[in-house]
Amino acid sequence: MPPPADIVKVAIEWPGANAQLIEMDQKRPLTSIIREVCDGWSLSGSEQFALRYADGPQLYITEQSRSEIKNGTILRLAVSPGRAARQLLERIQSHGIDARLEALKELAKLSADPTFAAEFINMEGIGTLARLVESGTHFGEMLAFTLTAFLELMDHGIVSWDLISLSFIKQIAGYVNQPMVDVSILQRSLAILESMVLNSHSLYHRVAQEITVGQLIGHLSNQEIQTYAIALINALFLKAPEDRRQEMASTLAQKHLRSIILNHVIRGNRPIKAEMAHQLYVLQVLTFNLLEERMMTKMDPNDQTQRDVIFELRRIAFDGENDPTGTEKRKALYAKDYKMLGFTNHVNPAMDFTQTPPGMLALDNMLYLAKVHQDTYIRIVLENSSREDKHECPFGRCAIDLTRILCEILQVGELPNEGCNDYHPMFFTHDRAWEEFFCICIQLLNKTWKEMRATSEDFNKVMQVVREQITRALAMKPSSLDQLKNKLRGLSYSEILRLRQSERMSQDDFQSPPIIELRERIQPEILELIKQQRLNRLCEGSCFRKVGNRRRQEKFWFCRLSLNHKVLHYGDLDESPQGEVPFEMLSDKIPVSDIKSVVTGKDCPHMKEKSALKQNKEVLELAFSVLYDPDETLNFVAPNKYEYCIWTDGLCALLGREMSSDLTRSDLDTLISMEMKLRLLDLENITIPEAPPPVPKEPSSYNFTYNYS
Repeated sequence: MPPPADIVKVAIEWPGANAQLIEMDQKRPLTSIIREVCDGWSLSGSEQFALRYADGPQLYITEQSRSEIKNGTILRLAVSPGRAARQLLERIQSHGIDARLEALKELAKLSADPTFAAEFINMEGIGTLARLVESGTHFGEMLAFTLTAFLELMDHGIVSWDLISLSFIKQIAGYVNQPMVDVSILQRSLAILESMVLNSHSLYHRVAQEITVGQLIGHLSNQEIQTYAIALINALFLKAPEDRRQEMASTLAQKHLRSIILNHVIRGNRPIKAEMAHQLYVLQVLTFNLLEERMMTKMDPNDQTQRDVIFELRRIAFDGENDPTGTEKRKALYAKDYKMLGFTNHVNPAMDFTQTPPGMLALDNMLYLAKVHQDTYIRIVLENSSREDKHECPFGRCAIDLTRILCEILQVGELPNEGCNDYHPMFFTHDRAWEEFFCICIQLLNKTWKEMRATSEDFNKVMQVVREQITRALAMKPSSLDQLKNKLRGLSYSEILRLRQSERMSQDDFQSPPIIELRERIQPEILELIKQQRLNRLCEGSCFRKVGNRRRQEKFWFCRLSLNHKVLHYGDLDESPQGEVPFEMLSDKIPVSDIKSVVTGKDCPHMKEKSALKQNKEVLELAFSVLYDPDETLNFVAPNKYEYCIWTDGLCALLGREMSSDLTRSDLDTLISMEMKLRLLDLENITIPEAPPPVPKEPSSYNFTYNYS
């Protein structure tokens, strides 16, 4: 007979004594259980003790967190959080250097525990640590442990960052600005400054006064602190007032940030980890967001300076030295030229730039093409102006709409998404990467227009194809702009048609009744095949990242299904694993029989508070939770969409429910199409035996059937 749901069997350790094996009644107060355990070892003063986990982060167990204790868990009797905080506070203020170092080392570890942190903070512990830093008397390991403890304590959000003193900021900034500082101290100093900037508007201004971008860029050559330095640059960039961002971008360009990142990070001798990829993505987004102002600025048709830019486009294309002198003749000539340039409004092309987006950004792109790639610009314009009217590619209209499409693809004006690592290396290979990207794409558009033999009525169709070509090429992650050109060259209009045809094969082909019947007969066995693949992947397991306030200090946990499909094993890891993680390393487990359901997205307990935040949109799309008895949850955030589909499908298959992800639908269509083609190919290769000679007056009749199974 199974034990009652409220009874948990655990082992409790105490140094120098045999472990106690007890059945913990979750309905009894913790104080009563701790008293009983202390009595078992003849320890007095049970109120001075608490229970902690013996493995993993070794967190204190409270009335709120005790429900997470599982059967077979090993616990440890320890001094209570309040007593531990008091003892450590006394030891870190002692005169003995060795005792202080050991106390700070232990404090750095314990500070991640929210229960201990609350006790230590209530005893003015953060103020004590801040004074130790401000004194400037701590160095080396002692200072590193002090900064680690300070950052961990502040990350709990109990104390406001606005309470930090200016002298503390100056001291931390001093460590960043010094040429020879221990890496561990530098990492923690950069992390503290980043948290200040992100969590306090007033501290942003103070930090910005103490830290220069040039000093941060100087740290990018050190692989141990690159991620921390870029994270602080991003934080300063993100929180800067709008009028300061362009100035900061100019400074970053003057300091050659792009080329330094390209050479020391992207093309460095180390693989780029998830956190660095995220910071590169954030920097890419923030850089492109500088285009938002121009993208949302309408052209003023009465502004002569803006109109002069359009005149310059005309002059470069048609060499306006031989302009007629008469006003009427000049207007007529200009209207003809503007029509050849492909503007919708031939009389006043400035009106073409009054729609936002793309606003004035489109005109900026066109002028860049005309001045920097003049031969290409002239060729595109003159080539189309000499075609028959019905097949000319309207350069102006195309350039404006293409700019809008590029802004949508690269999400110009959108905030960075938490959890997204989608940076493009090629945008770090050129100082004017956006403009060069446009120049490549406008040539693609002109080429696609010709391949489609398009007319003005086909404009929207052409733009749809061009969007697809660009999106597919970007998905291949070209490492340079030249590589992008090669990818786009391979995605001709005929290739897009072939890809479309291939992808919709399962939808458009094989629609005759016998084939539909064959598809229905094949589908169950293909679904079973997909189900087994998903369950096999769950048995291999996956690594998940714990997203906290400081993403760069990554914490991981691993989850995998037992080979008999009866238990989910999971546990914390110090770093991302290379290969399979043994079951022995995963300390926690959930019987599959206890799982009640799987929920996703905003229905997940860990997403309900975050779902309204724009920057958490992608995290929301990757979140899922396992709900199991008694009213417990195991919360996940998948590293990418593929892993999300694998795990949600696999868990549904485990529970005997329908697998409904996009990946399953895609796999199902692909595998069914392949199987049908193979079977139909077998059918075509059947050798039909020759009919025997007919018997006079008795016509032969042959009935051939094919077994589809």
